[in-house]
Amino acid sequence: MGVAAVVDGLTKSFGRQNIWRDVTMTVPAGEITALLGPSGTGKSVFLKSMIGLLKPEYGSCWINDTDTVTCSEKQLFEIRKLFGVLFQDGALFGSISLFDNVAFPLREHTKKPESEIRNIVLEKMAMVGLEGEGHKLPGEISGGMRKRAGLARALVLDPQIILCDEPDSGLDPVRTSYIAQLLIDLNAQTDATILVVTHDINLARRLPDNLGMLYNKQLVTFGPRELVLTSDDPAVAQFLNGRRKGPIGMSEEKDEATAAAEQDLPVDGYAQHEAHGRIVEQMEPTAGLPPRAAEQRRKDRVVQLLPTFPPATQQAVAESLTDADRFRYGMTIPITPEARPE
Repeated sequence: MGVAAVVDGLTKSFGRQNIWRDVTMTVPAGEITALLGPSGTGKSVFLKSMIGLLKPEYGSCWINDTDTVTCSEKQLFEIRKLFGVLFQDGALFGSISLFDNVAFPLREHTKKPESEIRNIVLEKMAMVGLEGEGHKLPGEISGGMRKRAGLARALVLDPQIILCDEPDSGLDPVRTSYIAQLLIDLNAQTDATILVVTHDINLARRLPDNLGMLYNKQLVTFGPRELVLTSDDPAVAQFLNGRRKGPIGMSEEKDEATAAAEQDLPVDGYAQHEAHGRIVEQMEPTAGLPPRAAEQRRKDRVVQLLPTFPPATQQAVAESLTDADRFRYGMTIPITPEARPE
């Protein structure tokens, strides 16, 4: 099983510009977590801070028994071996083949013979649907294939934590759906912890076990998917529904005058997802793959936390459980429309 990432009070600035402050959350081991937020809120900076590519000014990020913020370079080098990273653009070397791109971490960080490297590379390329494509150069393939090649490279060291920086970036909705299914399948096969940064609302609704959102230099919400999708926070509701009406502006938070002037706006949205308050069924592994161990672990945790959740979240969780689940947990939660958010 993957390992948890315990983040406490993390604060990052560039000079006088504060990016985010006092970010505290636990990315559960072996589960899929997605981090949302408007452009420019520092989501990619957060991923880089987790693995020590950037140094936050305050706080900690514990991976096993190592704080990546304060540890030595030697400790950081070792802890990074637990990570696999899919960068936003794939970050492939353009002058070498896909096979050699995927093999690069093995040749750089291990002393494995080429015969073993070949077997590992072919296995990971098969996992992401790139059989027979190893001879091609990155410039000869589509953006979606480059994403998959980058993911195969992230997997070759069998990481316990996989970080995906906007895997949907530059992809059409169909390819985004394929990437999301690939991540679900990988979680089922490896039980690795997966943290995804995304702008795609449909992906965020159907892929992860947990959701968080960065906005206005802070983590405004974090928890099980039901908690966030039923949140009554105005910024969360606005973002999930893709509306102009709300506190999020074109560049930063709206000033009071602008927000007041928009109060009489009709419900709008360029891409009207109407995601707030609606819990769609989570994606499942492809037929033939094992069930995700994370699904039961998460369900156990959410039911244990249920009394601490708002009524709308309790309602959403209750509706997501089967009769067998309710019997197992001894639950008698009524399903009432009054618990739904407006």
